[in-house]
Amino acid sequence: MINKTLDYYNKNAESFIQGTVSANLKDIQDKFLKELSGNKILDFGCGSGRDTKCFIGAGYDVDAIDGSLELCKSASVYTGIQVKHMLFQDLDKQNYYDGIWACSSILHLPKSELKNVLSKMNNALKDDGVIYTSFKYGDFEGERNGRFFTDFTLDIFKDFIHDVDNLMIKEYWITTDVRPGREEEKWLNLLLQKTNS
Repeated sequence: MINKTLDYYNKNAESFIQGTVSANLKDIQDKFLKELSGNKILDFGCGSGRDTKCFIGAGYDVDAIDGSLELCKSASVYTGIQVKHMLFQDLDKQNYYDGIWACSSILHLPKSELKNVLSKMNNALKDDGVIYTSFKYGDFEGERNGRFFTDFTLDIFKDFIHDVDNLMIKEYWITTDVRPGREEEKWLNLLLQKTNS
């Protein structure tokens, strides 16, 4: 399942980058950065490197990873930093990042693996650290156009993270897709915060 999705990105890296690298997410990036108490960010599934480049340009210290080797190669050239080829499941940092940016990335994990990855993301955050993530809005889980997707509504996501310790929804909002021709697609955007309780 995950291999098929990674194969898709490896084979279609160039067209995927062309379709996403210039998407304007400034409002969401600014909202995320405003919540950070330090300057260490993980771009978790960086794709083209668009957001990594933006965060570096704003003076942040950024680590970037992606599961697709072809996207890692292109994003390394585009951002000027070495993007690490790594699966989400292999995150093992502890209390290290002020923020984790997972824009349209962890939505490719099945729910059976996503909860464990969210726990790893939470462990990798410093206290009060923040995660931004986004999912297509709905209740679908399965393959769509050659890739695996897990969609969420707010209520389904609330139930889903209920037993992920020390992780709360700080803010959420619904947006439409910023890519031309995709305006009908709705997205669930979430700011999650690590709590000490």
